[in-house]
Amino acid sequence: MLPLSDRVACEDVVMFVNAAVTSTGQREFRAGAAEQRMSLAFLHDYVLGNYRDLYAATLALDVNHFNAALVVTNLLRTARLADPQRRAVEGRLIAARLRLLPPQRVYRVFGELRRLGLNNRRTRAIIRDWLAARPDPALDAVKYRRGFSVAARHAHLALPTELGTVLFDWRRPKRYDTPILETWRRAHYEQRSLYGLPYTVAEGLAALHGIDRAKFLTGIAPMLTGGERLRLQSSARRLGVDAVRMDLSRAPLTRLASFVLSLPRAERIERRDELTGALVAAARRAAGRQAGSWGRVVAVLDDSYSSSGSGEKRRRPLAVALATHFLLGVLAADYTGLWLRHRDDPLLVRAAGATGLGERLVDGLAHRPDRLVVVSDGWDNAPPGQAAEVLRIWGTRLDPERRTFVVHLNPVYDSDNFDVRRLGPAVATVGVRDAEDAAALVELARFATGTASFDELRRHLDDRVARFLANEPGRSAVQEPARPEVAA
Repeated sequence: MLPLSDRVACEDVVMFVNAAVTSTGQREFRAGAAEQRMSLAFLHDYVLGNYRDLYAATLALDVNHFNAALVVTNLLRTARLADPQRRAVEGRLIAARLRLLPPQRVYRVFGELRRLGLNNRRTRAIIRDWLAARPDPALDAVKYRRGFSVAARHAHLALPTELGTVLFDWRRPKRYDTPILETWRRAHYEQRSLYGLPYTVAEGLAALHGIDRAKFLTGIAPMLTGGERLRLQSSARRLGVDAVRMDLSRAPLTRLASFVLSLPRAERIERRDELTGALVAAARRAAGRQAGSWGRVVAVLDDSYSSSGSGEKRRRPLAVALATHFLLGVLAADYTGLWLRHRDDPLLVRAAGATGLGERLVDGLAHRPDRLVVVSDGWDNAPPGQAAEVLRIWGTRLDPERRTFVVHLNPVYDSDNFDVRRLGPAVATVGVRDAEDAAALVELARFATGTASFDELRRHLDDRVARFLANEPGRSAVQEPARPEVAA
């Protein structure tokens, strides 16, 4: 039996990781954005104050970008509370994580540091090193102009002449020597130049020039990123723009599942072979070497009405369930997927009805699988509590030796409980945002069920941190700044 202090500590840390994986501070089906942000802010402060080293270590885990940015900001905001050795480790984690975040998210972090008045040598060095490592500062000056200018001012950076001019007085020069800067300047006055700019920059200028949408999409197609192509598939198809079409199998699995669910039912039927093939290919890429290694797997997948998500996270829980269905089909040697209501082609699944998990759990356990995976928001209500009772009886009476490993993947943060909603105290539950991260996140589940000690949790996180930092390129941002410049 674990000491109570160990169990509480493990539950606290896993609770925070679940929240940091699932919550983005946006409205959910049962909670508004304000409740989400207030609950999440409290949880960040609580774990930062009580387990600072483990709080920093979560930067090495698969937490989402929103929470990674919060962790970075909070560590820098409270740096004076850490000893020099701890600050050095935190600096390496911060620098490594910032390199993985989308640039627009990093620029928002720098803007928040400015708002908080954090402008010490260490903060300026972190900003300087990140900007110096950017592959194309001139592109950033065009695409993230506002964020770049805020960061440069806050860190007191001495910028190359053209970068400084385009950020703070772009109309003054009659010509820029840097091609992307000159293209951006000319695009304000002539239409053809905007087709050499990033899509997000060119879109606003196209509206300024009054360019027809179909014509604009055709011209800007070569400049689109994979994510932009995926987002524009439906509108391009509606406008008859073939240039934007992409190989869907190259898209990330969960994003692809969201795209499929956004299509009208008739279009899903018409493109069934194409969409199914793309989902299978994405699942195989996500599974990698683990393909076929999970033995007999049964999944109980929630397609109740609450899986429709919210206006800000439309159909997100259902998309995670659909993506997990295809991923498990690749991971398992023998797979059975059971939806609560849907009995046909999984591409045609839709969110409807109550969450009756109990009956489907009985159906799943009847197969006596090696793994039973439940993907649900945990609001078992038809009847309430039946799922927990089914799993309790199964674990105590029918499978006391735990031959079937039961894991609950929950894509929805419950702001009232500061965690994802659980089906029962003995059920391994983890938060999940992208189905492709599920295999890695399941490792953490055992730390919340009372079967692992706090020391084991520390060793697990230390190992993840070591692997995360093993290939850290360049020098650390905690070193003293040598010269306050950004490379051209």
